Amino acid sequence: MDNFFREKFNNEFQQSNYDDFIKDINNSTGNRLDFKVNETPLFLDKNFTNELILAGEEILKVIQTKEFLEKSKSAIPQNLIVPNENDHPIFLQIDFGVAKDESGKIIPQLIELQGFPSLYAYQAFLEQKIREHFNISSELTAYYNGFDFGLYQKFFKHTLLKNSDPENVILLEIEPEKQKTRIDFFLTEKYTGIKTVCLTEVIKRGNKLFYKKNGIEIPIDRIYNRVIFDEMLRKNLQFDFSFKDDLDVTWIGHPNWFYKISKFSLPLIKNKYSPPCFYLNGLEKLPEDLENYVLKPLFSFAGSGVVLDLTKDILNNIEDKSNYILQKKVNYEPIIKTPDGFAKAEIRMMYIWNDKPMLVNNLLRTSKGKMMGVDFNKNQTWIGSSTIFHPV
Repeated sequence: MDNFFREKFNNEFQQSNYDDFIKDINNSTGNRLDFKVNETPLFLDKNFTNELILAGEEILKVIQTKEFLEKSKSAIPQNLIVPNENDHPIFLQIDFGVAKDESGKIIPQLIELQGFPSLYAYQAFLEQKIREHFNISSELTAYYNGFDFGLYQKFFKHTLLKNSDPENVILLEIEPEKQKTRIDFFLTEKYTGIKTVCLTEVIKRGNKLFYKKNGIEIPIDRIYNRVIFDEMLRKNLQFDFSFKDDLDVTWIGHPNWFYKISKFSLPLIKNKYSPPCFYLNGLEKLPEDLENYVLKPLFSFAGSGVVLDLTKDILNNIEDKSNYILQKKVNYEPIIKTPDGFAKAEIRMMYIWNDKPMLVNNLLRTSKGKMMGVDFNKNQTWIGSSTIFHPV
């Protein structure tokens, strides 16, 4: 951690600045902020930043191997395979917990990864707002590979549009105004000119898709897909097309990668940045030290279904063992100094993959409870989401 910038930020912090910061975010986005923003970003030094970058590169090597790509095919439920898959995800995130190794060194440890977009517009907006309201040095950046806000915005827009008119590109979601990430949809529209469309509003004619704008049917060329199938199936939505249809659209990114790059990938990644992980249905014998493991459903979000305190009875009573992994617990090290104690950090490294995987931005999640997320951090301050600043 960068102790100089940490102490500087803490000493200069005023609650009124933070209150104005949150008010500005809401005013700028039509009151669409539906999650807790931390009072502070995280400040990392060059060494740990380089270690994070290296950890990401080591994982990227694995997921580009023929062996991994072959095994990942079995991650997709047969009834949810979408045609016309491209050969890599467009959006990729790798989540690391900040922990200590046996020698006491602070290291990143792989928690999860996903081939599905998250807050790519919002994180750029957030970095700007932090700089407007807090005294962040020009020696620090939240970006990688030479990006700044302007270059990143152009790169993100080009990724979504390519050569299409913004009118013919949509962000596809389920009931978008009810989603906690709706602030990101609003900002994606602002930065790229595309429209957010609910799944139930899409019209199919032949193998073409359309949406209505001012009563006129507009053809859809490209889809920035934010639909999570689990939610779609749970809500039993009725809509005009099937994801299994051979449609004349380009997916950004393709829905199959939601499954192929996911918790399903964790047991296949074996290096010093990845804690031991196993498919539950592949274990002949359960570990004796179950207190050191966590149970995760393969396809769930926001910590849903995760079991921290395991017993053999809990595991033996699971009927669909093929839908779970057993992962060695990562003991997050409290590394963020705050006025009322230290907070734990989870770092999301955010990639955009056009010609090659390009690390572009990051996301910070923090906790003072047993897990990340508001439900595990009630009545706590200086927790929530933010960004990471590191030396330019």
